[in-house]
Amino acid sequence: MTSLHDLLSRGFASDNYSGIHPEILDAIVRANGAHQIAYGDDVYTAELQRVFTRHFGEGVEAFPVFNGTGANVTGLQSMLPRWGAVICASTAHIHTDEGGAPERVGGLKLLPIETPDGKLTPALIDQEAWGWGDEHRAQPLVVSITQTTELGTLYTPAEVRAIADHAHANGMLLHMDGARISNAAAALGVPFREFTSDAGVDVLSFGGTKNGMMLGECIVVLNPHSSTGLKYLRKLNMQLSSKMRFISAQLIALLDGDLWLRNADHANAMAARLRGALEEGLADGSVTGLSFSQPTQANAIFAVLPAGVADKVREFYRFYDWNPATGEVRWMCGFDTTPDDVDDFVAALKKELISA
Repeated sequence: MTSLHDLLSRGFASDNYSGIHPEILDAIVRANGAHQIAYGDDVYTAELQRVFTRHFGEGVEAFPVFNGTGANVTGLQSMLPRWGAVICASTAHIHTDEGGAPERVGGLKLLPIETPDGKLTPALIDQEAWGWGDEHRAQPLVVSITQTTELGTLYTPAEVRAIADHAHANGMLLHMDGARISNAAAALGVPFREFTSDAGVDVLSFGGTKNGMMLGECIVVLNPHSSTGLKYLRKLNMQLSSKMRFISAQLIALLDGDLWLRNADHANAMAARLRGALEEGLADGSVTGLSFSQPTQANAIFAVLPAGVADKVREFYRFYDWNPATGEVRWMCGFDTTPDDVDDFVAALKKELISA
């Protein structure tokens, strides 16, 4: 089939816009052919259990699913009774970008908390961590954090441990939405387990789509006492793949070597290049009217632009408004972002900022 899109088209809207990494495409091809048992009883999904054990420790269990919303909703359902509630940041993906799925599909009550940087702390959690035993209040039984956060910020292993200890001391469990977990590990320079299983996270949604996969995420149960019923909930939530070997094969290709790290390191480096070029411009006067609204700690840049500039630049490069009222925008870099992409984008921004 002839390609229906411009193969040179680039943007900074989302790391979901990228194609599939060639090594992952190759893994899909190598998993193809002949027959394998359906619904996860295949050799690739069995091998995936061993791969996740190497990264997260003994006793973990991995449940591949189709997408991040499915991972979050199904994972959280497995952690909660029907009367349970989830404490999360007001910017959390489960609260702002999952179409009400946690409430409508999962039957979960969310208790969002305003944060300046997308990160929860024990003190912030205490705003909603109350009312246990009150039959009139949904019971706060899970805390959910995102790594990296929706504002591009990072939790350190010590910060995750502090949240986990606080949650556990209050009879709650800790869930981590790891849609960009590889970018976090690369930025922190530590293995996954240092800020997940070793830091007290109970259930993890492990993301792959934003880091070079075609599709697929994985619910990883790090604490076997924190989750029940995933065998049934995955099917109930339409997240059980009949040809699961092709999701598992992608995750193996990503995690069995260092592809996850190479991809994430590169995306983070491109974000640093973009921010660095703009900071240099602010210092030498070639960039004016722009400010940054969050630190750039992984592969996301949040900035505020003068009125009209974003729409002008979007004629050539797609990206999203984050807060139209303030002019805040978000730029994302991916595994396939090139230095030339960044430099051309910076040039386009400078041109419109000078004209503003």
